[in-house]
Amino acid sequence: MPEPQPSPLGATVDPDVDLRVAPTRREWSSHRWVLPVVALGGMLGATARYLLATAYPAPAGGIPWATFTINVTGCLLIGVLMVFVVEVGGTHPLLRPFLGVGVLGGYTTFSTYTVETLGLLRHGETAAATAYLLLTALAALLAVTLGAFATRGTLALVHRRRHRTDREAHR
Repeated sequence: MPEPQPSPLGATVDPDVDLRVAPTRREWSSHRWVLPVVALGGMLGATARYLLATAYPAPAGGIPWATFTINVTGCLLIGVLMVFVVEVGGTHPLLRPFLGVGVLGGYTTFSTYTVETLGLLRHGETAAATAYLLLTALAALLAVTLGAFATRGTLALVHRRRHRTDREAHR
């Protein structure tokens, strides 16, 4: 590994990020699309979240159902995506950064969920805040699990039907 090189400002430059080193340039070229893909996906996901949140604003003192629905559906889709990426495989290397980190990361909003819970508490809506806090966490965990199980089941069903069709064609 090459020695750190002095920079124009007098500090040394870590060779792990020095683009003058050939292996670092190769690494950069193989990953250069990750950030733009995540950014594009994030814009799409955040736009969808914004549109849903503004179409269905939270009632005063009530549970913000739009944020709840956004987080639960996002978790369901994360469960589906992870089965394809991790278990099925063969997906494009930018699929997970685009859909998982970008679209679904921009779509889901657990920070807003926290702010809304605190807002309910500040306005004396302790029962609604507690229900929202617990219901969202439980529903999100169930949704990601359901998404994964449903995807596995659907893929197994498709595989069995395809296998049966192939056997019947060879008879």
